[in-house]
Amino acid sequence: MKVRKAIIPAAGLGTRFLPATKALAKEMLPIVDKPTIQFIVEEAKASGIEDILIITGKNKRSIEDHFDSVPELEQNLSEKHKTELLKVVQSTTDLGVNLYYSRQAHPNGLGDAVLQAKSFIADEPFIVMLGDDLMSDKVPLTKQLIDDYEKTHSSTIAVMRVPDKDVSKYGIIDPEQEQVPGLYNVKNFVEKPDVADAPSNLAIIGRYLLTPEIFDLLESQEPGAGNEIQLTDAIDRMNKTQRVFAHEFKGDRFDVGNKFGYVKTNIDYGLVHPEVKDELETYILDLAEKIQKKNKK
Repeated sequence: MKVRKAIIPAAGLGTRFLPATKALAKEMLPIVDKPTIQFIVEEAKASGIEDILIITGKNKRSIEDHFDSVPELEQNLSEKHKTELLKVVQSTTDLGVNLYYSRQAHPNGLGDAVLQAKSFIADEPFIVMLGDDLMSDKVPLTKQLIDDYEKTHSSTIAVMRVPDKDVSKYGIIDPEQEQVPGLYNVKNFVEKPDVADAPSNLAIIGRYLLTPEIFDLLESQEPGAGNEIQLTDAIDRMNKTQRVFAHEFKGDRFDVGNKFGYVKTNIDYGLVHPEVKDELETYILDLAEKIQKKNKK
């Protein structure tokens, strides 16, 4: 069956970015001049996804507004002959995918957020895309997972090697063997283990391809880490009855879920942005020189 649906959980409170996220959805924080969630939607479209359900929560209306049309703004840009800006604004509405929205009443973990999409997904395989991770590669990571599914017809989780000091921040896989280069059979999935207990440094990152059987498991899943319904725990249970693979991502991952990662991502993207890259590079070189002089004192 073709993979044509995706879920983007966007109901989190964004506490790591307070006070900015007191009234603004974390997913709307810009990378230079584009909200993070737009990068996720564009990856889905580039991977062949047709329908996307965004799971929202309170104070998340700005996400829906961003992807909606704004006739007054478009008319203003048209009258002032700001053609390029008009195209940019219209491109956020004419995405070529169907967007739907559902609200998670109470934040109760990623597993609970995914469970909200049960009726939307029905009996189809689907993608889960987390907004904290932006991925860059010649072939979009979501498309890589879909390509794996077309060969294995099994759930496949994206993983990436992380430094040992960061292992406890992630779900970690216990790899059994490589089915093909970069595609692992998995013994167990462990949610946020201590580094001493971690079976590997292959961390689950923000892309999942799941079969619909996951929903029955989520409905009976006991709370795990943080007293929340953890998707990783349900995936580990599913792995006991049907194969779940892990796809090792070799491209570039930008973690925008913490302050330093967010600032770093803005710099990295700014250095290739046509409007600011030259000035930003000059600024960084000048700043580096100032820092070196300061440290020599």
